[in-house]
Amino acid sequence: MFNTIVLGLDGSDSSRTAIPVAADIARRYGARLVLAHIEERVAGKGGVVPIKDEGLLRAEFEEHARELSEQSIETTIETRAIVLGGPAHALEDLADSVDADLIVVGRHGHTPTVGLLVGSVTQRLLHISRRPVLATPTKERSR
Repeated sequence: MFNTIVLGLDGSDSSRTAIPVAADIARRYGARLVLAHIEERVAGKGGVVPIKDEGLLRAEFEEHARELSEQSIETTIETRAIVLGGPAHALEDLADSVDADLIVVGRHGHTPTVGLLVGSVTQRLLHISRRPVLATPTKERSR
């Protein structure tokens, strides 16, 4: 059912909570896991610059990939860069390029207030994706 799974990562706690979920699905189906990051950039007087420290994020993603590979999950990292908006579309395009069967993401990467103002990438992805999207909760629910 799932041969290739894209896991959207942005360095937030929410995206980190999606890692074990995506890993479990990949193990169950013998699927390849693609750690996907959309580097958002802004244009200004100094040129086009990343919004976040991409070097630190890249190191974090490489560590996740190493740990997942040690669990016998075929894991790769794919990054795309965009200027001004559209991370959901870029993630969907990335999923198309790797022929993904499923996208796994955290419920939200921004604070709730920022999400209201600029929109949730996960919410947008749920509307535009042509494949299943699994949005994982940020914290474990109390029983």
